[in-house]
This record gives sequence, structure tokens and C-alpha cells, in this order.
Amino acid sequence: MTVPDDDAVVQPAFEELGRISFAAHSLESVLQTVTGVASRVLPGEPLTSVTILDDGRYTTVAASGNVALELDKVQYRLGAGPCVAAASTGESAEIVDTRAAGKWPDFAALAAAAGCGSVLSFPLPVREKVAGALNVYNKEFTVTDERTRALISRFADYAVVPVSNMYLYESAVERAQHLAAALDSRAVIDQAKGILMERYKLTADLAFQALTRVSMETNTKVRDIAERFVRTGDLRGN
Repeated sequence: MTVPDDDAVVQPAFEELGRISFAAHSLESVLQTVTGVASRVLPGEPLTSVTILDDGRYTTVAASGNVALELDKVQYRLGAGPCVAAASTGESAEIVDTRAAGKWPDFAALAAAAGCGSVLSFPLPVREKVAGALNVYNKEFTVTDERTRALISRFADYAVVPVSNMYLYESAVERAQHLAAALDSRAVIDQAKGILMERYKLTADLAFQALTRVSMETNTKVRDIAERFVRTGDLRGN
């Protein structure tokens, strides 16, 4: 466990993570805050990254350095490693010493060649079926140090929440934007259908078929055809 003197140093930094406002930050700025805190409270100034597992695909949504990003990608390619294990199982995973062959010898060898001495990955809290992991890469410390392990565990408990919630917040905003765009498209298509039905005495199905036929013939999106028709009254853009 951490010694009592650690609390005075790390607790204010951890509380800083809890004050992050989603509305005032992007995922990138949240990560900058997280990595800044990591460099202050974790030994060795480690690199960190965040892995998201969504619909069977692993993605690094943020990383504090190229080494962390590239080592994440190596694990995705191999389908094995601490970050893959933590994201997929919901349990922490680690490589104590990348120079020693262990559970993931192929990845460990590549990590050692990149100058990484130890790797720790901690699962993100699961939200809306989206899983992930916070990954800590360091070239100096080893996770056999109980004080370091306890510090990293505490850091992960505080850091994974704002990072994962920010990712989900941005995902929700993006989905809302896509939905709004889809509703706008539907509205203009329905408007164009109504004009065609009135002008040419067509049924709703025949009006839509007319739009899709022009779309295929001109290699233009149905929405764009409908929008132009509503604006100009010209179906084919002649």
C-alpha cells in the first residue's frame, strides 16, 4: 500500500480529475489533463493511452506519445497483450519486465525493443456496452514495487472515469448529430415526394421511385436530388 505521505501529494491531483467538465473539454484535452496528472504522481513519467473496445474493434482514442500509440497498435495486430486483455476481460493486466518472456512474449520483445520496461493496463468502467482500458507504459519502474502498484491502481481508479465518460459523451453528441442529419434528410425527401405527388398525381411509392431513379442515373444522393428539386423545381438539374 502507499505510505501516508503520498496522500498529501496525490489526492489534490486526483481531485483535479474529478472536476473535469465535459462541456468545457474535448477528449484530447481530458487526456492532456490525465497525462499531466500521471507525470506528477507516477514514478518515471510514464506514457499513457486509452483503448476502447467497441463492436469487436480495438481503437486507441488518445495517447500521450507515439510509443504508447504504436505499442497499442502492436497488441491489436497480434490480438494479445495487456491492453487487449484488460479491455476484453475487465481485469487488470501487466508485464512486470518486458525483457523476460512471459504471457505475451512476442509483444514483450517488441515493447522492450521500443524502450518500454513494464506495461500496466487497467479496465475502464463499462458504460453502454463499451469496454476499454487505460494503459501505462514506462521504461524505468517495475510493477513489483508495491508502492508504485498502489499509486497506479489509485490513479487508474480516478483517471478512467473522466476519460471513459468523455469518450461516451462525445460519442453521444456524434450520434445525435447523425440523427439530426438523418431527420433533415428525411424531411427534405418527404417534401420533394409531396411536390411530385401533387404535380404529377403520383403515389408516394412512385414519387420516391422517381427520386431514386434520378439518383442512380446521375450518381447523386437522393437527399441532394430532393433538396435541389425543392429549391428549384428541377428534378434532373437541367
